[in-house]
Amino acid sequence: MSTAANGVNGSDTAGASAADRRKVLKALSGLLLALFVSTLSSTVVSSALPKIIGAVHGSQTQYTWVVTATLLTTTATTPIWGKLADLFSKRTLVQISIAVFVLGAVASGASRTAGELIAARALQGVGVGGVQALVQITLAAMIPPRERGRYSGYLSSVTAMSTIGGPLLGGVVVDTSWLGWRWCFFIGVPIAAVALFLLQRTLNLPVLRRENVTIDYLGATLIASGVSVLLVWVSFVDNSFGWVSWQSAAMVAGGLLLIGAAVRVESRAAEPVVPLGIVRQRTTALAIVGSLAVGTAMFGAAVFLSQYFQLSRGHSPTEAGLLTIPMMAGILVASTVAGRLISRTGKIKPFIIAGAVLLTVGFAILGTIDSRTSMVLLGVAMLCVGMGVGMTLQNLVLVVQNTVPLKDIGAASSTVSFFRSLGGTIGVSVLGAVLARRVQDQIAHGLASAGLRTTGATTDVSAQPAAVQQIIRVAYGDATARIFLLSAAAAVLAVIAAILLKPVSLRSSLDLTEKSGEAAVPAEAG
Repeated sequence: MSTAANGVNGSDTAGASAADRRKVLKALSGLLLALFVSTLSSTVVSSALPKIIGAVHGSQTQYTWVVTATLLTTTATTPIWGKLADLFSKRTLVQISIAVFVLGAVASGASRTAGELIAARALQGVGVGGVQALVQITLAAMIPPRERGRYSGYLSSVTAMSTIGGPLLGGVVVDTSWLGWRWCFFIGVPIAAVALFLLQRTLNLPVLRRENVTIDYLGATLIASGVSVLLVWVSFVDNSFGWVSWQSAAMVAGGLLLIGAAVRVESRAAEPVVPLGIVRQRTTALAIVGSLAVGTAMFGAAVFLSQYFQLSRGHSPTEAGLLTIPMMAGILVASTVAGRLISRTGKIKPFIIAGAVLLTVGFAILGTIDSRTSMVLLGVAMLCVGMGVGMTLQNLVLVVQNTVPLKDIGAASSTVSFFRSLGGTIGVSVLGAVLARRVQDQIAHGLASAGLRTTGATTDVSAQPAAVQQIIRVAYGDATARIFLLSAAAAVLAVIAAILLKPVSLRSSLDLTEKSGEAAVPAEAG
């Protein structure tokens, strides 16, 4: 591994030989496979979720929480994994995170009720947070930012492959009678086992021992608790209780107090989980704003487009997965092309701006849809969204990695990933709550006007009489358009943040302390 990394990090990274690149890719094989299976775990349920919720007798709120629970624990644990990566063996941490992921996957597949499924998905999210953060951190420990653009394209491509294949695979699984929805979770277990084997064989980073290492357990606990309380409030407000109520006051005040205490602890900790000095830097702060917006938009599209195709347009889970291919193809093409151009030119800001603009345009178009919108228009909108995600997702992390020394690469990378996951969690929670309320109100109004009533849950459209089905389809179409307009508004923030970024050239050295003409040797903090 060190030989491959040294080959890439020599005096002329742009001219690294194809043989050296193959060595790095071999070392990355286990990481890429782990990233694939962790992303697959989120997307494989998107097209299958309506049937899964029906099988476990869940509600629309629980539908959202099956996704939100994973995002919540992913968000809360990402900065902790990142800080641990600056202190301990990255390979060991990746393997631990994969093991946690497998436990969550098995528990999800064995769930009998919606509550059990949500709890198991929360456990799975802890592992997903570790895998997704540690893959980026390990890559940053091996390859300098200028060359990293090329490999970030590989990461985005793997993400796109799992995102493309996930909804389709989930649809096929639930539509195959001899498999059933539980295999949406079990199917990732053997893939994760292969990733563990490859990591053991191929990932051998040198370890730099550090003495008197301390871990900020108090700060990590306060951050996770504060974020969790606020996200739980966002998910239930205006449904289980009102905006102006004692429950809202207690949860908001409690969450803000916990986050305030976390900031105080982090400012004094010897080894803070989230280094405030890094967060206060202009580039990092703007990347955080952009990541919040991209996370909100990206996860919202992934979750609610599949539901729209099934509940508003009447497609099967397999068909819903196929219909999202334009968005996933946009991610694949844009991330690959942009990654290569960034490595060639060293310029990154123009690609982030272009991606944020495409993201905004795509969601603005999706904000006009209803239950009869042309599939061509939907395809164009999804392609724009996919290209926007492909040009911003990894590059917002890369632009921050370019500004920090190698010793802080884990905390810096995970901080940006943390806020991206936070944006996704808030986005799915808020958008899901808006969708549920809008659908409920429109269905109730439509049924009252027609003198009809539903038979069972509205998420099981096929079980309803024809007249009721039409009311439900129209309600889901109009409500989905409303939440995509909110996503477009969030994407505008990403455009503003991208424009305000300072134009920089990606460095060709692994660490800030190195000269670009010197060989860079990767070191793993342990």
